[in-house]
Amino acid sequence: MRILLLGSGGREHAIAWKIAQSPLCEKLFIAPGNAGTSTCGTNLPIGVTDFEAIKDACLSHQINLVIVGPEEPLVKGITDYLITHPALKNLDVIGPGKAGAQLEGSKAFAKAFMMRHNIPTAAYGEFTLNNYKEGVEYLQNHTLPIVLKADGLAAGKGVVICENHLEAIAEFDLMIQRAKFGEASKKVVVEQFLKGIEMSVFVLIDGKNYVILPEAKDYKRVGEGDTGPNTGGMGAISPVPFATPSLMKKIEERIIKPTVEGLSKEGLEYRGFIFLGLMVEDDEPYMIEYNCRMGDPETEVVVPRIKNDLVEVFTAATTQQLDKINIETDSRTTATVVAVSGGYPGDYKKDIEIKGLGDINPDDSILFHMGTTEKEGKVVTNGGRVFCITSYGTSVFDAATISKEEMQKVSFEKKYYRSDIGYEFE
Repeated sequence: MRILLLGSGGREHAIAWKIAQSPLCEKLFIAPGNAGTSTCGTNLPIGVTDFEAIKDACLSHQINLVIVGPEEPLVKGITDYLITHPALKNLDVIGPGKAGAQLEGSKAFAKAFMMRHNIPTAAYGEFTLNNYKEGVEYLQNHTLPIVLKADGLAAGKGVVICENHLEAIAEFDLMIQRAKFGEASKKVVVEQFLKGIEMSVFVLIDGKNYVILPEAKDYKRVGEGDTGPNTGGMGAISPVPFATPSLMKKIEERIIKPTVEGLSKEGLEYRGFIFLGLMVEDDEPYMIEYNCRMGDPETEVVVPRIKNDLVEVFTAATTQQLDKINIETDSRTTATVVAVSGGYPGDYKKDIEIKGLGDINPDDSILFHMGTTEKEGKVVTNGGRVFCITSYGTSVFDAATISKEEMQKVSFEKKYYRSDIGYEFE
């Protein structure tokens, strides 16, 4: 099978790393990829939203399967574009169509979907410039803290938690009146704050059947002890120690099944990943948000725990035969620690040389590239999140400790990482 993987982050490197191990993969292309994915296949200099160039690559490289990594091309309709093109009749795509991708592309759509299908979630209201004053009144009378979410895509940074009403109204004004998150915050969802601990569950759907992948927990705040602004993710662990069989059964019965059945009832043909962002309080799960793809950096701890041939799993998804797949999971714990550029998630420099990439111990650890590229024979930084190191261990503490030790071997100017990933489970 000839496969094209779209994306350039750590998620794509982890998926490419796994695909490259499959005897079913004849040739792997990654567009645009990064310095790490080039060791798994052939990088193509194509942007993930350049639909015409992606179509041309599918034709010229005789691609059988496209796997869409990031959310933006899905929300913009890459799957519909490819599968309806007359020259690509035999092409399969892992990734929902534009209608299904609204689960991530619109917070308001997702919340209404949850309500329609009785999926447990926080109470909410949605507001635009047209009912701005009503929104201010809603905020003034809301219990604290208050969660404000930009309706559209905001690169994982469109959520603000406010501890008082003045702060909430000021943020509301910045989002709607001053376009703090651009088009994404023309509509704002205001939510009840849910207490508890977050976790992520990943499901692959074939339109009818589904398989549940290993769960994970990521760490969004930039600072130690979950302080500071939100980022794209500073680390992750899998499995989650509190994800007991009884909790996972509740998640499947109350959230996964109603979601899959709801998509079918609403005529939303969905073939791809669904990420369930959950809050767990007193062993009760609540939905925070959907993503229409795998998470990053959660993929970097989930994929290394999957024992199955990933290409075989994808093939089953394209032929609606996931009911014949049993996901086999490595019993070891994985923890990943992310190295970011100094200044992230604010301003940061690029093109800084990275040294020591080849020094990682391959017995227990894997280095996944995130924001990297190659220039003049050197690997340099090309983003805020630069790379992550995933390690296997007997516990969260063990795996995270190994990742931190390996992190010392790789360096670049102003490198920063959290040294407390998994701290609450030590």
